[in-house]
This record gives sequence, C-alpha cells and structure tokens, in this order.
Amino acid sequence: MSDFVHLHCHTEYSLLDGAIRIGDLIKTAKAFGCPAAAITDHGNLHGALIFYDQAKKAGLKPILGCEVYVAKEDRRKKDARSPRDAGYHLVLLAKDMAGYHNLLKLVTYGYTEGFHYKPRVDKELLGRYNEGLIALSACLKGEINQKLLQEGKDAAVATAREYAAMFPDRFYLEIQANGIPEQTTVNNFLIGLSDDLKLPLVATNDCHYLRADDAEAHDVLLCIQTASCVDDA
Repeated sequence: MSDFVHLHCHTEYSLLDGAIRIGDLIKTAKAFGCPAAAITDHGNLHGALIFYDQAKKAGLKPILGCEVYVAKEDRRKKDARSPRDAGYHLVLLAKDMAGYHNLLKLVTYGYTEGFHYKPRVDKELLGRYNEGLIALSACLKGEINQKLLQEGKDAAVATAREYAAMFPDRFYLEIQANGIPEQTTVNNFLIGLSDDLKLPLVATNDCHYLRADDAEAHDVLLCIQTASCVDDA
C-alpha cells in the first residue's frame, strides 16, 4: 500500500476545468494502493456526497475539501476585471465534522455574498469559519505564490504568517512538480520558508485528469472554458 495520498484533485465538478469522473478517481486510487483520496473542486462541494459514498464502499478514506477562491479584498467588492483577477486559490480540507460544516458555510457564502466571476470568500470569513479545516497554500494562483512572483519575498512571508495564524498547526505549504519555471522558483522559496517559519510542507499533483494520455482531451476542455483554440500557446 502506498503512503501517498492525493490531496488536490479536481473532478468533473470543477466545471470545464477538471476531467476526472469520481468513479474513475476511486478505481485509480484503489489500484495505486492509496489508503485515502480527496476531492478539492473549485469553489463547490457538488461531488461530496457521491465521492463519500463511493469511497466508503471501496474501502478508501474519503477526504472532503474544496479549492476556494479568496477575494483580494472584501468579498462584496466586485471590481475585478476578469476571472483571473477575481481571487487567489486556497485548498481547504475537512479534518472533522466541524470542518465539514464550516466548509459548507464558506462555500455557501462564496455564492450568496462573494460571487464575482467566481464564488469567493475573504479572510474575514476564513477567520470566522476555520475550525476543523486544514489549509494548503495551493498552486501558483495561491496568495503566497502570487505575492512572491509579483511583490517579492517580504510580501510572501507576511502572507504566510497571516495564514499560519489563521490556521494554527493546520496550515501547509504546498509544493508541486509540474515543469513550469515559476513553480520551480516558488518551490525553492517555500522549502526555505518552511524551515524559517516552521511550517510543514505537502507535495501535491493538482490533478485535473488521471492519465498522461488524457492531456489532449483536457486541453480541449480548457479551450472550451477560455474560448481559446487548441493551437493557442
């Protein structure tokens, strides 16, 4: 049995972004010998019940999560000019029933109060509803990573301290190996930051499809989402 568990997975419920069917996710995790699996769809929990039921039947521990969008300021402020500017990414995983209930609240507020291109929460909500939640710093669109790339190390360190205080002993710096040059820059910084701030690291794949030969189909899916052509860079 593998000790590695995928903690950042986007299913078909990450609409026009994830291409993993939940049944296939369960079968693949089982085949890999993983003891558990997680789903972290963008801004929603639409697949939570189906995933939970199928994982339990397969003997896998289901980890319910969500990659939420965090507004750059107040969630009710809606001045972003594009989906890319609407907010940062943050992965939240429910560690217990209190965490699941808080995740439900955050996702609901994201739609009812924060929706602007994307369902967005803000740090006021995260401060109020973080009990029972584990936070991962997310992909290149995570706030720490964006601060590093756009504003420099001091801004990134200050942001990491902010999240660490918000999720005491429940905040992880997320590193990935995806071949993107900026990711290498971010990884090197996060590894050093982990030592400096005594924050744990977690390795993820940010899965959007299951197998390498799914890449072409996933590229088409992204083109539909972004109104782009397959030949676009």
